Amino acid sequence: MKVILALGNPGDKYTNTRHNAGFLTIDKLAAKLNVNFINKPKFAADIAELNISGEKILLVKPTIYYNEVGISARAIMDFYKLTLDDLLIIHDDTDLDFGKIRVRKGGRDAGSNGLKSLHAHIGADFWHIRIGTDSLLRKQIGSVDFVLSKFNSDEQKILQSWIFPESIKLINKFLDGTIESFSVKL
Repeated sequence: MKVILALGNPGDKYTNTRHNAGFLTIDKLAAKLNVNFINKPKFAADIAELNISGEKILLVKPTIYYNEVGISARAIMDFYKLTLDDLLIIHDDTDLDFGKIRVRKGGRDAGSNGLKSLHAHIGADFWHIRIGTDSLLRKQIGSVDFVLSKFNSDEQKILQSWIFPESIKLINKFLDGTIESFSVKL
């Protein structure tokens, strides 16, 4: 069994914000696979279930805020008796330029409160896909307002044409066991 857990904030006001790059990616994957999310309160998450080559896959969007996602991850891992090798996290990264994607296993939290929560609840040795969201706008409005700002129309086009398809390819590599650490850039 594998779990693809995306980081983001629940609620309409956060849709299409930089902090929700993980949610946007997993929504794109769910649409491509024609699966729907169902609210699962005991996991504090919306979950889409599917089978690929006989293996159960969960696509997970926590319904608690970004800073508390470790609670959801812990509940899922405990219930299904999973290890960190069964888990892939997808999230935004303001330390990476927009258009850059980095894959790695383990690592620091780099100031991400979502990663801090995951590290506190489940440890740090999981695979993750970091989607770069940084731009000059962050320096103009500050980091807090920046992560909650929406992608502009040019960025939306790049998300649709490059970032989502590349991220989905990487998710498939995780699922088939061929994922490895690297960075790719637009």
